[in-house]
Amino acid sequence: MPFLELSLTARLEQQPRVEEALEDLGALSITLRDADAETPDEQAIFEPGVGELPLWPTITLNALFDEHADRRGLTEALGELLPWLEPDQLDFRTVEDQDWERVWMDQYEPMAFGRRLWIYPWNIEPPADDERVVVRLDPGLAFGSGTHPTTALCLEWLDGLELAGKSVIDYGCGSGILAIAALKLGAARAVGVDNDPQALLASRDNAERNGVADRLALFLPEDHVTEPAEVFVANILAGPLGELAPVFAAAALPGAPFAISGILDGQQDELLARYAEWFDALRADTHDGWVRISGKRRG
Repeated sequence: MPFLELSLTARLEQQPRVEEALEDLGALSITLRDADAETPDEQAIFEPGVGELPLWPTITLNALFDEHADRRGLTEALGELLPWLEPDQLDFRTVEDQDWERVWMDQYEPMAFGRRLWIYPWNIEPPADDERVVVRLDPGLAFGSGTHPTTALCLEWLDGLELAGKSVIDYGCGSGILAIAALKLGAARAVGVDNDPQALLASRDNAERNGVADRLALFLPEDHVTEPAEVFVANILAGPLGELAPVFAAAALPGAPFAISGILDGQQDELLARYAEWFDALRADTHDGWVRISGKRRG
């Protein structure tokens, strides 16, 4: 079923009133984006604080209505609710309904990480006579498909380790891609931790599809009792990485390889100094503006 999409741009201080007006007029959904996206004035929002909802100085609001909604009626009603709004600020278009997740998966090609590891979507079969270590992934709504540089950095790092028979902790597991990759590369067992229950569901589903669910334990942070592992990896963001450094140090056995990512280039120096208290042989590797820090737990 198609929808009628109405787009308009507002200043930050106008956004709450505009969103309220669109809801009052029956909008089925409303999305917000930076009005300056893909321009030199674009402002990225990577790491909001707890309880914060940062937005951009100028915001484009896209509201979906039933396809039969009256465009002229919506324009007149918004003019009454938002007197400052000019008709030429409104843009209408028809949007066809699609299974957006499946559209994305149809465009998702197999990807190699390191010497052995490959990530395959469910709609493509890997070669049968190949020595590839294959993770079959349906990422759903959770972060972590291998396409983001931070995930790629962590997958390449895992591929370079000797994981046979080892225990692994994946903190910020998202879709479970790192924990599952570690298990497919030979790890005996893995623990995935994430603060999003949806991520844990996606991780469980992906682990079952890859035949490793019996070796993967999943926890919310408040439910996880730290048992030190022989390998530790965390793909979150720089702020939490700094705050959780003592927790991560306690979660890694002496001599354990560790890697953290989700770090923007320029944020690594502070984290390198922070982690030097517990870890040796620290190094930083970059990919497309993102950084992975790796080393070994001192012991």
